[in-house]
Amino acid sequence: MLKIDKLSLAPGEELRPAVLKILRVPDAALGTITILRRSIDAREDVRVVWSVAVDVKREREVLKRARGRRVSLYTPPERWAPPAPLSAPPAVRPVVVGAGPAGLFAALTLARAGARPLLIERGAPVEERRADVARFWETGALDPESNVQFGEGGAGAFSDGKLNTGTRDLRHRFILETFVDCGAPESILYDAKPHIGTDYLYRSLQGIRRALQEAGCEIRFRTRLTGLEKENGSLTAVRLEGPAGAETLPCTHLILAPGHSARDVFALAQDAGAALEAKPFAVGVRIEHAQHSIDAAQYRAWAGHPGLGAATYKLACHLESGRAAFSFCVCPGGTVVAAASEAGGVVTNGMSEYARAGENINGALLVNVTPEDFGGNCDPLAGVAFQRKLERAAYEKGGGTYRAVAQRVGDFLAGRPSSGPGAVKPTYRPGVEWGDISACLPSFVAETLREALPLLGRKLRGYDDPDAILTAVESRSSSPVRILRGETRVSPTLGGLYPCGEGAGYAGGILSAAADGIKTAEAALKNLAEA
Repeated sequence: MLKIDKLSLAPGEELRPAVLKILRVPDAALGTITILRRSIDAREDVRVVWSVAVDVKREREVLKRARGRRVSLYTPPERWAPPAPLSAPPAVRPVVVGAGPAGLFAALTLARAGARPLLIERGAPVEERRADVARFWETGALDPESNVQFGEGGAGAFSDGKLNTGTRDLRHRFILETFVDCGAPESILYDAKPHIGTDYLYRSLQGIRRALQEAGCEIRFRTRLTGLEKENGSLTAVRLEGPAGAETLPCTHLILAPGHSARDVFALAQDAGAALEAKPFAVGVRIEHAQHSIDAAQYRAWAGHPGLGAATYKLACHLESGRAAFSFCVCPGGTVVAAASEAGGVVTNGMSEYARAGENINGALLVNVTPEDFGGNCDPLAGVAFQRKLERAAYEKGGGTYRAVAQRVGDFLAGRPSSGPGAVKPTYRPGVEWGDISACLPSFVAETLREALPLLGRKLRGYDDPDAILTAVESRSSSPVRILRGETRVSPTLGGLYPCGEGAGYAGGILSAAADGIKTAEAALKNLAEA
């Protein structure tokens, strides 16, 4: 096979004729075209950039006369090799806590190696969870154990399902292929910014569940970790609470993948002797624009072309104060969603389906906070208290019914409350209360956002549109805690405990969390094999 790199085409321009032109061969000589990568370059003119592998007759001759330097022999990428199966199942099976990306892929790795893991998840299977979340959005009736944060798939199950990451790892391809095998669209294998969307992720999670069960993993939903037992500094058992009541199970290898909102689990781990530290995170608001305005700013004359889809953005600015503001988890064609997991708190997040066909685009607009901002130098859990304070303030200002406080950007910059929307209509359910979002935020966060919005508007035309909507608060962008682990991925103060994933402070996003889960399972398998 031959590889053609950086083939730049206009949106909608057909791929096969362009390949024929570069290779200088007739159509009959060209076989299959496999897409390796697709990206959009909108820096000057808008172009779709492809990398492809092609089957072609007499490829050596074709390579010799091919125009340009973009054609080469195709070498398939190196693939990740899963760990070798154990010689025998362990006498005490490993336990995985949390069925988010880290926990699911840790459990899958363990199961396929013959370790017969037990996976516990405090929330519901995704089918039941979706109904619980829909009821909350419609009525404000929150289930604290089955919501946008807790349940099969973790917090990412109600998001845009982004699968891009800034790290490189051979496991990434395996993770993407697993999602595709379980129902995700094949485009995630080659898009430069892949996303599944909440609708396809819903299907994939059910497929991953079946794969786990077929590999010998037992899964218990609506089952909480309530305690850890130890002897001589090492884990000996876990205490669980589920539909059948309380239970204590022997456990010497526990992969803890709790998600960034499992506040009770952080405290539980600390009480059991695990070392924790406060870590930096970010808080702010969701900002919502009309999708067509961002399309126009990014794609100009090509805006709305079906070959491009909904435009997105990534923005950041550093201020003279030393603070920074940045976009995060942008959801083109999506909605702002209620993401609370505790009674009496308002939390916002964003969600898109795969088609990204909604009228608005929303993203987090965040400000970095450090342990110095919230007293984390003294208390590892101080960041949790900081988040909770903001969420409760938002709940009170929203009227105590999980409605969120919303404000037009123009009013926020002018320092006056909003009384209603302008051209952009809010998508947040169960609804918004118009007012002043500053009342829900620390003063340094509000002032940073006021200073940042006009600067970001210079980077992306219309970002500071007076009619854009700010909805408060976005407080769960990442974990405020890190559960410490050593080079072998085991807690240095509680033997047998393997913290992993975003909640434990070691990853950010679906793909990196899943990879961290696999690596942690590999470490556990090595110790199990040596036991």
